[in-house]
Amino acid sequence: MTKKQIYFDHSATTPVDKSVLRAMLPYFSNIYGNPSSLHSFGQEASAAVSEAREILADFLNCQPSEIIFTSGATEADNLAVFGLVGALNRGNKKIHIITSAIEHPAVLEPFHQLEKQGVEVTYLPVEKNGIVNLDVFKKSIKDNTVFVSIMYVNSEVGSIQPIREMGKIIKKINEIRGINNRIYFHTDAVQALNFLNCDTKYLQVDLLSLSGHKIYGPKGVGALFVKEGTSIFGTQLGGHHEKNLRSGTLNVPGIVGLGEAIKICAKDKERNKKILKLRKRFIIEIKRLIPKIIINTDIKNSVPSHANISFVGAEGEAILIALDLEGLAVSTGSACASADLKASSVLKAMGIEDEIAHSTIRFTFGKNNTLAEISRALKILPPLIKKLRRMAPKL
Repeated sequence: MTKKQIYFDHSATTPVDKSVLRAMLPYFSNIYGNPSSLHSFGQEASAAVSEAREILADFLNCQPSEIIFTSGATEADNLAVFGLVGALNRGNKKIHIITSAIEHPAVLEPFHQLEKQGVEVTYLPVEKNGIVNLDVFKKSIKDNTVFVSIMYVNSEVGSIQPIREMGKIIKKINEIRGINNRIYFHTDAVQALNFLNCDTKYLQVDLLSLSGHKIYGPKGVGALFVKEGTSIFGTQLGGHHEKNLRSGTLNVPGIVGLGEAIKICAKDKERNKKILKLRKRFIIEIKRLIPKIIINTDIKNSVPSHANISFVGAEGEAILIALDLEGLAVSTGSACASADLKASSVLKAMGIEDEIAHSTIRFTFGKNNTLAEISRALKILPPLIKKLRRMAPKL
């Protein structure tokens, strides 16, 4: 008999909600016009895009004109970093930009490239709980600092960064500096939308990236909030779409799905309590059942979906494969880096040794998971970890 599969990898992607799929279906074949076309077919599609834009704007507490649709958060992050720094990096003055050591590669790699081009970059360290220290952040700001990008929630350990507090610090500095010498603030909020307040005025951010497939919406669609008055260049040329910042025919079904997913996200807050209950049970029992484990997720300062755990003495890739054979899907870290056998840069930045990092599994729970699935996982894990520890080479 085929084993019932259990999915504990919601940080990588989420299943499309049935209501999201229903909302999208007409725009694949019935309402198929190009939203840039002036005829009725195009205007019907354009109206759907406008409605989705308004839904996102309401959720983020911004103007619809401040929403730029993209192919996902990676493109949104790249547009934020390259677009803004490209607009600011003019003249002879060397500019300085700041990010953290545990950002998603969609932010880190653009920063690395800008650094090679001569832009001064600071990569902020994190403390053992995966959080940037606010005093360290404040001291890192220089007279020539023009841009800061810090992710709201880390995808590997679930740590929540003090974005609002950082926004307040930047605001005070900007009040002294004036509008012509201000610092712009971006956050990648991909992992935060399901759980945290993403009001852009509350957070005091100038740019915010999001993605559809992390919130029970479709893959291949995302958005970037760009506050009115923010200096930014388009990075994808070839048309006049999205205020000349993102050329390309709009993904109407995806945008409609993103809008529907955001609507669900805004009203379905009870799921957070359910997910928190699942993680609490999982953590308590796994501590009781399996010795020599390390909980890398700061339970007090993280979103409820994440449980990043090191099973000392067992190899992470071997655990993942063995669990998959049992019908249980997990991850060894960020899905975007799953083919990279190097130790997680996030865990290393948190001070975790390579050997421990290589024994780590990321469990991320979603709204459709059940206590019965948690119980089954807790039956599978103890004997499996014991077996893999016996098989591990002794150094």
